[in-house]
Amino acid sequence: MDRKYRKHYLFASDFDKTLTFNDTGYVLSELLGISVAEFERKAKGMTKLNLVQQGAELSYLLLHDPEFRTRVRRDHLVEVGKRIRLKENIKQIYEILDRRIDGFHFDFYVLSASPVEVIQSALEGIVPQEHIFGTEFKYKASGEIESLVRATAGYGKVTRLDQLEEQLGIPADHIVYVGDGSSDIHVMLHVNRRDGFTIAVSESKLVAQIAKRTVLGDNALATLVPILEEIAGWQRPQIRQLFESYGFLIQGWDRVQTDWVTLRPSGVVAAEVTSAADAN
Repeated sequence: MDRKYRKHYLFASDFDKTLTFNDTGYVLSELLGISVAEFERKAKGMTKLNLVQQGAELSYLLLHDPEFRTRVRRDHLVEVGKRIRLKENIKQIYEILDRRIDGFHFDFYVLSASPVEVIQSALEGIVPQEHIFGTEFKYKASGEIESLVRATAGYGKVTRLDQLEEQLGIPADHIVYVGDGSSDIHVMLHVNRRDGFTIAVSESKLVAQIAKRTVLGDNALATLVPILEEIAGWQRPQIRQLFESYGFLIQGWDRVQTDWVTLRPSGVVAAEVTSAADAN
């Protein structure tokens, strides 16, 4: 079907722990010989600073922490992208969203607080560079980071998403956002408020209780399930057939409702019950 006759959607995804199994900060620390415990200590220190946007802790470490600032060069970030472990079949997601869902076309973009060099290196040959938006730095001639140009974290993701919406001419209710953690909260709330569709790929209470659907799986293709069901209106046999055409059999497909229950002594604080979105 010609693209102009298809419903046009924007599919925007986070990077760390959404398209990957590990975090950029951990991989960079390993490359530099910094222990995980030390990186976590430094990152937690950054989260306590009000000036640091959620998800941008690594970027501020690269700018202000002597151990990172004096050692990290652009080439290190490119190398991290080559080492980071991606979830399987991201390229197939790009292909399916582009032309395999009859009557629909989804433009695939990545919005992440991770340095843009890391994401571009990791997704080379999978997602076009012009569809990747991460944290941008200005570099000195030596390759050392000089300053922060733009951080795609927190409200920065909201700003970038709004720019893409206007640029592509996509209605607000035709936006799909996928994320996993605290840096995705602002953009998920923004998308939900404007009748878009949000998907969480972790059971973290921070995002699962905000997202309209939660899908868990080691293969990136699992992310397509709620899109095919809720937006395209596909039934399970049709979804299974699509996955089988890519060589995958769905062995387990369970949907459960997750409740987080916090009980405290009566007279102190009432019991709190929070229901998450469906987990697939």
